[in-house]
This record gives sequence, C-alpha cells and structure tokens, in this order.
Amino acid sequence: MNPNAPGVRQTIVQLLSHMRDGKEIREYLHRFSGIDQERFAVIKVGGAVIQDDLPGLASALAFLQTVGLTPVVVHGGGPQLDAALEAADIPTERVDGLRVTRDEAIPIIRDTLTQANLALVDAIRDAGGRAAAVPRGVFEADIVDADKLGRVGEPRHIHLDLVGSAARAGQAAILACLGETPDGTLVNINADVAVRALVHALQPYKVVFLTGTGGLLDEDGDILSSINLATDFGDLMQADWVNGGMRLKLEEIKRLLDDLPLSSSVSITRPSELARELFTHAGSGTLIRRGERIVATDDKSSLDLGRLDNLVKAAFGRPAVEGYWDRLRVDRAFVTESYRAAAITTRLDGWVYLDKFAVLDDARGEGLGRTVWNRLVDYAPQLIWRSRTNNPVNGFYFEECDGAVRRDEWTVFWRGEMGPVEVADVVEKAFALPPTLEAPQ
Repeated sequence: MNPNAPGVRQTIVQLLSHMRDGKEIREYLHRFSGIDQERFAVIKVGGAVIQDDLPGLASALAFLQTVGLTPVVVHGGGPQLDAALEAADIPTERVDGLRVTRDEAIPIIRDTLTQANLALVDAIRDAGGRAAAVPRGVFEADIVDADKLGRVGEPRHIHLDLVGSAARAGQAAILACLGETPDGTLVNINADVAVRALVHALQPYKVVFLTGTGGLLDEDGDILSSINLATDFGDLMQADWVNGGMRLKLEEIKRLLDDLPLSSSVSITRPSELARELFTHAGSGTLIRRGERIVATDDKSSLDLGRLDNLVKAAFGRPAVEGYWDRLRVDRAFVTESYRAAAITTRLDGWVYLDKFAVLDDARGEGLGRTVWNRLVDYAPQLIWRSRTNNPVNGFYFEECDGAVRRDEWTVFWRGEMGPVEVADVVEKAFALPPTLEAPQ
C-alpha cells in the first residue's frame, strides 16, 4: 500500500492528530493483532456513504491494511436502488423498514448492488488497499413472506469460504446483500439483517456501522456518544423521539450483541472517523455495548473497597497511599458491576471534585469508561479534577474539559460554566491537595 497516496496520507494525519500518546494505538493494535483476521471486524457501509463519500470510505478501509488489519465489509445500496427502480418505473415500497422486492425488481437490484460492490472494490484498490469483490455466494436464505414482502430473504446459513480465502490473501472481502435460497432463487436481504447473520457466524471482535450522520442522534440532533443496552435500551424504546428506523436499528443491534461475547461492541461512525473510533479511548460516534449495570451510590459502606483498591492499582499501575480509603469521604460513586470501571467524587469547598476515575484497559475497549464518564457528567455538570501532566488519559480530559491549568507535574481541569474568580479559587485548592497515589517509580 502506498502511504503517500493522498487519501491514505489524509487518513494517517487524521489518526495521528488524535494520538497524544502512542500508547493508545499500540494498545489497540496489540489487542486486534491476536485475532484471526476474518474475525477482526465486520464493517457495514450504507449505500449513501458509497454514493456521497466513496474516496473517504475507500481511504479509511485501505488504511486499516497499513496496520495489518483486514475487515469484512457488508454494504447496502439504498439510494442507488431507489434511483434505479424509479428509472425503471418500479415504485419503492417498504413494510416495517424492509424493502418490498417484487420479481420484476430483482434484476435491477442484482445489477445495482453488483455495480456498487465493484465501485467500492475499485476505490479501495485506487487508495492502495487490497479488496475482493463478493457480490453473492455468502448468504443462503429463506424467503420471509412472499405475499407481503416478495423476494426478501432471511439468512439461514453463511458460506464463509469466500470470506476466509480473501482474509488469508490479505484482502478485505466486500459483500453485497444478495442471497440465494437453497433452490437458487436470488433474494434481496436487508443490510442490517445480513450483518447480524454474518456476525453470528464470524463472532468478530468489532462491529462497525459507517454512516453519513456519524452516529445515532438524540432528540436535539446531537450524536449519542455511547449506549449501554443493559441500562439504556428500555428507556430508548419508550422515547418519543426514537423513530421507526432508529428503533429497528437498535433492536437489530441488540439481537446482534446478545449473540456475542460481552467484550464485543458496535460502533457507528463516519468513514473519516473510523481510525479514531478504533484506536483511541475517546472514540468517535456512537459506541453500543450489551454492557453491564452501573451502580451509583453516596454510601461508602455499600462499596467493595478491596475491589476498588485492586481496580486503582491495575488502572494506574500503583496503589493508593496508605489510609486513603479510610479517609475518603464519598460524594458520589459510579461503579460497574464488574468493578472494572469507576468514578468517585468528593466535595472541594462545595464543588464536585473527581477524586478517582479508574478504568481497566479492556473496559476502555468495551466503552465502559465512556459510559461511566457520561453518568458522571450527567450528575455533575460543574466538575473539577486533577491529573498528573504525563497521564496518557489527558488527551481524553482535554476533549471533555472547558478549561485547564498546567503547573509542573499536575494539570487541573474543569467543565461547566464558572466565573474566572471562582475558577481560580477552586483550581488553587485542587493544586494544593495531597497526592492520593503512591509516587510513580
């Protein structure tokens, strides 16, 4: 692959701009490198992305190969199919989010999806990557409801030989959502349904949806940074602002994650943010996990201090100072059931002070740290915290803060609306706090 190709170079620069510490990318590459390459990631690409941002999409996918990673890509073709069917005077019908597919539409759907497939493969190759066109032959399917939906298929078996041979050759397998029944009848398969079936067969470490919006949007049109299905799914399904398409996608993602190990996750992001989502703790877009419950308490006696102490030792690489847990006066604690991520606040002259934010490395990869952080900032819109200046997590803190002051070995951060006088006063108090961890070796 040519690292000087314009699209590749832009992607590398974009990634490095978010790497305040090389530890992040090394950590994720080490994690991903231990996985069979056909099981690294399934990436679903919407047809709108192929139509609107093909060069950026191709560069993002080609870039992964520069670091030795080979995803399996499944693409749709919604806008292309709408245009092709309209040109053929065939109306577009949908039932429950699924495209009704009559017999006369099948040749158009076959040709249109094949063209989109080849266009993406050619673009990846032009960006310096290696890709294999697999428009059909992977999804064996049953017809769902011929009277209601026509030739719409539900995958019954996944033929992985084409996917595996492409991965072994260092090529990204590019799959279209075309299936065949056992008797050879060609059927159209919804892209999200196809992804779920492929994920069930492959059991990949990562599942990524690339969209133009860059994530799922809340009622104000802002991107939801993370969704913990264990705690958020019920509320989202009952929310008035969650429309039918988003509801269907969430239900499909939940079914998908219910069939995967707890460490798996689904990311929804833009092609330009793919590297950041995969290789940084902060990520970009919406990260969805099956998740686990987060316990919130202001009662220190309800916490397992021994497990918290072990978490702090593992996360920071050194223990708390002697007597720290005895002296701790908890304002609020947010702790995952597994004790792999926790945020503990105290009070500093009336301000909420983040005393500890500890997350194990694997929990960061699952998005648990981000979920705990979101619970924390919902609780404390005005927040003060301190971090050693060489802490690799400071890149995330700078993105989340509204201001920061660095002084020698410490940096004090804050978020929320505060006047300059009150900020200066509480910042000085934060700098004056004694260390709570043993000194670094």
